[in-house]
Order: sequence, then structure tokens, then C-alpha cells
Amino acid sequence: MAGSGAGPSPDRMFLGSEGILGVITEAWMRVQDRPVHRATAGARFASFAAGVAATRAISQAGLFPANCRLLDPGERGEIVIRSSLVMMGYYKDAAATAEAGRHGWHHTGDIGTVGDDGFLYIVDRAKDMIITGGFNVYSVEVEQALLQHADVQDSAVIGLPDDKWGERVVAVVQLHAGRNVRPDELVAFVKARIGSVKAPKHVDIWLELPRSKVGKVLKKDIRAEMLKRAGEGSR
Repeated sequence: MAGSGAGPSPDRMFLGSEGILGVITEAWMRVQDRPVHRATAGARFASFAAGVAATRAISQAGLFPANCRLLDPGERGEIVIRSSLVMMGYYKDAAATAEAGRHGWHHTGDIGTVGDDGFLYIVDRAKDMIITGGFNVYSVEVEQALLQHADVQDSAVIGLPDDKWGERVVAVVQLHAGRNVRPDELVAFVKARIGSVKAPKHVDIWLELPRSKVGKVLKKDIRAEMLKRAGEGSR
């Protein structure tokens, strides 16, 4: 058995490794609450989302939209948790504690949906969701589409300010060593899989994506660099 944590792992990693490593578990957790897991299981494998049981004996999970009502299966909203295992609060920060515990639920900052199978599917981090032309675009879905391209090793999708669309979808990709592909080819590749609304308006190719010490892609650094370049280009 193998384990995976941090950000969502690419679908191709699970599909390519299951025959070698057997069952692979991927933990979804936050420091403030308990971990839950998904495991590969043939046809139950879910694209770009980790499936975990929506309710358990010692914890309860639900989904909230902006108006703070529990959502029905199939709707998307912020994942909220109620459990005796949730933290008591942030140290010496009453305001942050109150914000995270609104309406008696602990707010995770993750977007999810409950499927017909009763499993909770994690879609994206709320802060990484892009609103472009009035449509919600989830960065993980775009990243998974890019990772289906044979030349792409890794990708990061962010939203940048746009006068016409509010935000525009921008992708930064790292290619496999020795590979070469044009940005417009990648845009067309994503359009063919998830549609033009979700496809990047711009693709930038970097030699390496910035990462933390544990290997997590630093979208904050990528966004700062892209904003800097956009500012320099407008001068």
C-alpha cells in the first residue's frame, strides 16, 4: 500500500501506479480536523476529486454556499465539518476562530460536492477558484486536463485580473525534459477536453515550477510573478 498527501495527486499517477503498488490511499486533511482518505478501486476511481464518505460515526461533513444552508447532493459548496475532533480554536485569535466556526460548523476552505454514491468529492480550494465571465472555474480540473498531455510534467492554474472577464484563466506548465510544445497547442488541447470557458486564455512554459520544501507547488509565488510580468508589460 502506498500513501499520498498535500495537494491532489494527478489522475495519471493513480492509474499508472495501481497495478504496481496495489491500493493507493490519498489523505484529505487539515491541521484543524481529522484526516479522511480515498483509495483506488477500479471503476470507483473519481477524476480530479478525492472521494470520501460524507458521514461517519464520529464526524459529520456537509456543504455550504454563500448563504449558509446545507446543500443537496450534486450541488457544490464549501466543505464544512462538525466533530468532537475539530480544534477548539486558533491560539489567541478569537476573530479567526469565530470566522472558521460560523453557524456551528468548521469551515475548511475546500469546495466539494456529494455524489449519488454518497461520497464527498473534493473539487478545489475555495481561494483557487476562478470566476471568469460569471462562470466558476476550478483550477484542479484545468490542471488535470493539462496533465493529460504527454509533454506536460506539471501545471499550476491561477486567475489573474481581466478587464473583460473579471478574471482570466492562466496556466503555467513545466514540461518533461527534452519535450517541446507550443502554448497554443496546450490551449487547444484543454478546450477539446473541458471546453473553451475553462481553457486557459494564456499558457506560460517555465523550466521549473516553484515549490515548498515538501514539494508543494507555490501558486502564491506564481501569481506574484505573473502579476509582476503583466505590470511590466503594460508600461
